[in-house]
Amino acid sequence: MERVPNPKTVKLTEKEFTKISRALAEPRRFQLLQCIGSNDEPTACSTLNKSQDISPATLSHHIKELENAGLIETSKEGKFVNITLRRDIFKAYLDKLSQI
Repeated sequence: MERVPNPKTVKLTEKEFTKISRALAEPRRFQLLQCIGSNDEPTACSTLNKSQDISPATLSHHIKELENAGLIETSKEGKFVNITLRRDIFKAYLDKLSQI
């Protein structure tokens, strides 16, 4: 799947900014986001599970938190889940963070 840059500039609300900050405050979630972002293609959930020394339930929890924060998108292919970093949201977060 080829990534198409989003021509719109995303602006985060304070609530969204806080949600992302809370999600990234957990070091494991930051590691997961790094792993997801290092791939140009969507990352299979099974790949993340192999790279992390945590239970599938804990991985699922962290993925849900990142998804709720808007940092990732998940898509299902049969029983498999693929994860993509929402670079537009992450960039908007970094832009807002740089204004401090």
